[in-house]
Amino acid sequence: MDYLKSVVPSQLIAERGSNLVVINPGSANIRIGLASQDAPFNVPHCIARYTNQIPKRNVQDQMLNSQVTTAQHMERERAYDVIASLLKIPFLDEEVANSSFPRKMGRVDGHGMHNGKKDTVFSWTDVHERNPTSPVAVESSSSKDVNHEPLNQCVDTDSKELTSSVIKYKQFICGEDALKISPSEPYCLHRPIRRGHLNISQQYPTQQVLEDLHVIWDWILIEKLHIPHSERNLYSAILVVPETFDNREIKEMLTIVLRDLRFGSAVVHQEGLAAVFGNGLSSACVVNVGAQVTTVICIEDGVALPATAKTLPFGGEDLSRCLLWTQRHHQTWPPICTDILSKPVDLLMLNRLKESYCEIREGEVDAVAVVHSYEEGTPPGSHKTRLTALNVPPMGLFFPMLLVPDVYPPPPRAWFHDYEDMLEETWQTEYSRRPDVPDNVYPGVNVNYPMWDSYPVYATKPKKEEKVGLAEAIASSILLTGRIDLQRKLFLSIQLELVILFWALGRWGGFDKGYYSCNGGKSFACNSFK
Repeated sequence: MDYLKSVVPSQLIAERGSNLVVINPGSANIRIGLASQDAPFNVPHCIARYTNQIPKRNVQDQMLNSQVTTAQHMERERAYDVIASLLKIPFLDEEVANSSFPRKMGRVDGHGMHNGKKDTVFSWTDVHERNPTSPVAVESSSSKDVNHEPLNQCVDTDSKELTSSVIKYKQFICGEDALKISPSEPYCLHRPIRRGHLNISQQYPTQQVLEDLHVIWDWILIEKLHIPHSERNLYSAILVVPETFDNREIKEMLTIVLRDLRFGSAVVHQEGLAAVFGNGLSSACVVNVGAQVTTVICIEDGVALPATAKTLPFGGEDLSRCLLWTQRHHQTWPPICTDILSKPVDLLMLNRLKESYCEIREGEVDAVAVVHSYEEGTPPGSHKTRLTALNVPPMGLFFPMLLVPDVYPPPPRAWFHDYEDMLEETWQTEYSRRPDVPDNVYPGVNVNYPMWDSYPVYATKPKKEEKVGLAEAIASSILLTGRIDLQRKLFLSIQLELVILFWALGRWGGFDKGYYSCNGGKSFACNSFK
């Protein structure tokens, strides 16, 4: 208090937010930074762990079902023709039969070739640890723009015992470096959040998911924000959670923030409310297009209306998958093995192509692009090709039949056995006694728990996934408000919110200025679907 009485106002404003860390977890990326920063760190939300399992799996959730059925394929082709009529481009069969340009493609460079352009150089992540005090130690080669010498050139070939004692595998690698690990290396990629929920399955148990979240967040705090454990209690955390998370998931993440990351205090904010307040609004229809899920919710006078919440099971990564399907159907994709499920670096490459070339506008949209290949056993290479129908994939937001998302296993039912749910009025509910809880633990309460067969999966929030397009979801969400005056107010702001959606939801403004900053725009460019 004495400091607040004597401090200069300008100094107080400059210091505001310097000890406040904002954490915004997402399925594919996590945005985290100090409140005083103009922009946060946007880090891929994944971790690669060293494994010695045989057979080796490169991706933890490789068991996802990505097979397209015959019915889905027919629906996708019909959706393409509907989009083609709206965009005034040839239909699917017409485009294939009457190609307006020859399909020429060829390899333009390789990993080992001398090329003057620095941005074409690619190298796999260095997965080895080296003792910095050793005379044979070399710098880490995690940077993507540096070529690296083989390990046998770093040390004397006659000193094999010294080499084995100095060089060993890293136990884990986080962020974008985890996506650039060679498939031949003994690592397995973990994504702790999938489609807006914790990625819990029989192959990925709850404890491992929570441990991976802790390691990733702790690594970012140390490596990016330079906040050591000894000073962590001097900081407070704001956990900005998407609308898709339920109470159990939020509680587990808050436990990680307070118990494992050792923050002094923490508070939870809804993503929709943060977006509204950040843009200086009190009421709005907030649309958040994420990498794997899209949410719509209406805010009135700073209060989220749960009945208006809509969850759409698609996002920016599904547009990248659709881009690959479109090019393969038109035979414009190079003859390379692109597998976004088992090779994460392929999805990274497709996301960048989408961000660079895809946009919504009438007419044929083509571009000459460089497609990278990452074949196992061969050096990474680049292929120059002409991509077509680049305005079709982003239209999948409005015609979801064009997108065929991965089918992922839901969390086991035991995950929802939350006996510590503070938001449930458990004292007013009759339960059967649990055999593992003594009678004197809850005096005066009949603690009898049945097998929880009737326990609702989402007890406090309606989060049923909608199989509709984005435009329909927005209209349906606003109509569910039930009041004509509010509906009129929200419908009048749809155009403004769409600008915020496509241009601002992927950007981060200073927290003193607002949670998101709107830079404006005249077209809906796909490079905002991050």
